[in-house]
Amino acid sequence: ESGLCTLCRCDCAGRCETWLASLRGRKLLYPRDYSFVTAGSANTTPVGVSYNSIRIDGYLYGAHGLPKGLTNSEDDCIFPNVSLEGEFGQEVKTKFRVPIMTGALGSTFIAAKYWESFAIGAALVGIPIVVGENVVGIDKQAVIENGKIKKAPELDRRIQTFLRYFDGYGAIIVQMNVEDSRNGVAEYVIEKYGDKVILELKWGQGAKCIGGEIQVKDLDYALFLKKRGYVVDPDPEDPEVQKAFKAGAIKSIARHSRLGYTSCSTREEVREKFMKAVEYLRKLGYKRISLKTGSYGMEALAMAIKYASDAELDLLTIDGSGGGTGMSPWNMMESWGVPSVLLHAKAYEYAKILADKGKKVVDMAFAGGIAKEDQIFKALALGAPFTELVCMGRALMIPGFVGSNIEGVLKPENKQKVNGNWDKLPPSVSQFGNTPEEIFACYYEVEKKVGKEEMKNIPFGAIALYTLADKLSAGLQQLLAGARKFSVSAICREDIYAANRETARETGLAFITEKSDEIAKKILTE
Repeated sequence: ESGLCTLCRCDCAGRCETWLASLRGRKLLYPRDYSFVTAGSANTTPVGVSYNSIRIDGYLYGAHGLPKGLTNSEDDCIFPNVSLEGEFGQEVKTKFRVPIMTGALGSTFIAAKYWESFAIGAALVGIPIVVGENVVGIDKQAVIENGKIKKAPELDRRIQTFLRYFDGYGAIIVQMNVEDSRNGVAEYVIEKYGDKVILELKWGQGAKCIGGEIQVKDLDYALFLKKRGYVVDPDPEDPEVQKAFKAGAIKSIARHSRLGYTSCSTREEVREKFMKAVEYLRKLGYKRISLKTGSYGMEALAMAIKYASDAELDLLTIDGSGGGTGMSPWNMMESWGVPSVLLHAKAYEYAKILADKGKKVVDMAFAGGIAKEDQIFKALALGAPFTELVCMGRALMIPGFVGSNIEGVLKPENKQKVNGNWDKLPPSVSQFGNTPEEIFACYYEVEKKVGKEEMKNIPFGAIALYTLADKLSAGLQQLLAGARKFSVSAICREDIYAANRETARETGLAFITEKSDEIAKKILTE
């Protein structure tokens, strides 16, 4: 549904919509070959229950959510004036310029290799970025003694790279699972970075129902990870496995994380353990804490919303199936869990139950197979007024890949550093030019932001992420303007409707022809 390939390679030479938008920005909002074509929609018969079966409403008159200083005149109510800024959180508010955030970029090697592009790009755009689980645990250079981290160079690199360009918008979020808790990640981060970092507890994700996974191709590294306390499969200490590895029959070994709450047999026990964990983090000094949950069933969804609200957490990210991954068992990803639109619709329903009882509901972010501006709009509207952001995983990684590949060609001395994969520019890139100034539509916007001299330190992948954000932002502004909403915070469920009866039933949205039908008939009978 995201429009992304099921396998998205870092050496890809194009040309999906997200890939091209990383170079050309808002140009990708429009059909190509202007003056040679006419264009028409192919999305006319939505089938089944999905975000594609939700359509966006537009209005003939009115203007709502006008930012300060604007009037409802036609001169002010233009789409570039739509404000996409917002905030989330309880006592301490976290601001963002665009209502998107990255997924958790953790111990997968692809996250580590392109981190500078992701983190610097996120900081320049002004959106939150998440350091995923296990970053310290898999770091050979990290020193952990008796459950206390003495040194964590990779985690430090992740945090400091973002903070170098942080200007008050966005955030750096560090995720923590069972192994991270044992290794003392929370204690290390608060002691070194204080309230500059948001700490995120992890219950799960949309792509798999087990803990995080990576593949390692070095037997000694696999042995190291087992000694660090990880589940490693097959067992690298098994003599037969070692023989198979050396013979080439086994070429990689998987490292898994542990499942959470296995010692709990009731939801009351989960609640008690969760609340104690939050209380402990508060005592350490954390002012901002979030929770990430996956596509478990309705019980776990209600638990996440209720417990996160009771604990006064700053953000709850709800990741539906269809969401992406750096590494998950393939058929598990295809077969397990609640699809995003169903999970998100229920999240709204459950949040409203709490709100109707006078309860302050935790701010939420929806995730799971979202890549385009129309999907961002639909997700925000479906969860409104509780959903503040949309979490995007693979889509926001693509610009890091393509930008790094371009930099590796144009700056060969940087190829190894940025993990470039190309030896020359493919036609899909060279058609736009042979310099970064020609290739990236937002090059000069980034230059204006950081200064001409600093541009030498900005990876092309970060420029590409900024350029993709330009497309997503402009597209979202256009959709919001059409809905007569001039601030993203004004979006509501009445701005979308269901394109088939099944989707209407499952989401609680009005069917297209039933929305405003009574008003229409009243007009005709007045």
